[in-house]
Amino acid sequence: MEWLYLRVDHLSMVLRNGTEVFDSWEKPPLPVYTQFYFFNVTNPEEILQGEIPILQEVGPYTYREIRNKANIQFGENGTTISAVSNKAYVFERNQSVGDTNVDLIRTINIPLLTVVELTQLPLLKEIIEAMLKTYQQKLFVTHTVHELLWGYKDEILSLVHVFKPGISPNFGLFYEKNGTNDGDYVFLTGEDNYLNFTKIVEWNGKTSLDWWTTDECNMINGTDGDSFHPLITKDEVLYVFPSDFCRSVHITFSGFETVEGLPAFRYKVPAEILANTSENAGFCIPEGNCMDSGVLNVSICKNGVPIIMSFPHFYQADEKFVSAIKGMHPNKEEHETFVDINPLTGIILRAAKRFQINTYVKKIDGFVEMGNIRTMVFPVMYLNESVLIDKETASRLKSVTNTTLIVTNIPYIIMALGVFFGLVFTWLACRGQGPMDEGTADERAPLIRT
Repeated sequence: MEWLYLRVDHLSMVLRNGTEVFDSWEKPPLPVYTQFYFFNVTNPEEILQGEIPILQEVGPYTYREIRNKANIQFGENGTTISAVSNKAYVFERNQSVGDTNVDLIRTINIPLLTVVELTQLPLLKEIIEAMLKTYQQKLFVTHTVHELLWGYKDEILSLVHVFKPGISPNFGLFYEKNGTNDGDYVFLTGEDNYLNFTKIVEWNGKTSLDWWTTDECNMINGTDGDSFHPLITKDEVLYVFPSDFCRSVHITFSGFETVEGLPAFRYKVPAEILANTSENAGFCIPEGNCMDSGVLNVSICKNGVPIIMSFPHFYQADEKFVSAIKGMHPNKEEHETFVDINPLTGIILRAAKRFQINTYVKKIDGFVEMGNIRTMVFPVMYLNESVLIDKETASRLKSVTNTTLIVTNIPYIIMALGVFFGLVFTWLACRGQGPMDEGTADERAPLIRT
């Protein structure tokens, strides 16, 4: 029986150096792919005249993610561990619709919108207006997919950078995110309590965020989404902190699934996460300036860039966002964020993190670049970050989980067998003590006769 217990020990979800659990956490074995979809603007001149934008989805452009933890240090008593999560992207041409260095996308000029936002600051309005007139900036620009993702040098940002160094001269939706990390984390190892496995206790030296207006909204809750604690129940609410979303979110049980023969609980992001409710009022920046359900203004954590987050095609958002753009077709199958978790181990079997990057546009007096554009949340791009367990890993996990189920249920098996054999023994004993036949007269006679 010793080997059975050894297998279970490997499954104990505690981050200890030299264990399979630690190795998988440090270098995740499952392949992760990110698919980028862009919205190409087909009627730029008409949009500037106040007509509804007509956008065409282009994609996917698929990248393989290479992930690993680095700068790892264990805390006292082995209850905490600090690390950074490195991430690199490798383009997968055979899984993409085209070449990122060749394919052109016409989209909204986010650097221009960023600079226009700066005109609200003292002394900058006249300088920026003069620069925009000199360099004849336009609201819609055309760049390659590679430039839009990983960055290009923008002439207007370069000028602003001279007198405002905090503004980068380069712009890209994922600029400086390839081959880098999103900051320093401190995780719980699960040594003190299995429920705390990989739970975040600190990010970039802080135990909470400082962007939002309430303590509750600034909380850093849950894991980074790469792992969960074992022995999950469907009544649980799980928490995740995706740093690119600038806030913690919770996910809730939505149904039972089977992935490569393994049982799974499907958890999804509920619509209430981005609902315009009192619970989410702390995410309204400036305070009290809440948008309708389905979007989140994250410009405060994006260096002032007017970025609005949503789910793809405004899935689960207010209908007004969908109807304001021609080309939006939200549906659950393609645009819902979910994760399928093996409840015994907490291991992710399948997942899809999907979100959309938008920007906020409106007509501003004095800026001819904006024309007569309608006020709207304008889609730029969305992504689908997905993972699926392979057959070989699933087979190994299935073997381990079956062994674990046997071992963890041994006390109940022994108890059941005890009851069963007890009932059998009682039945046999009662059968042996049944009514006796009195026999013949000679048999009943005394052995010694007088």
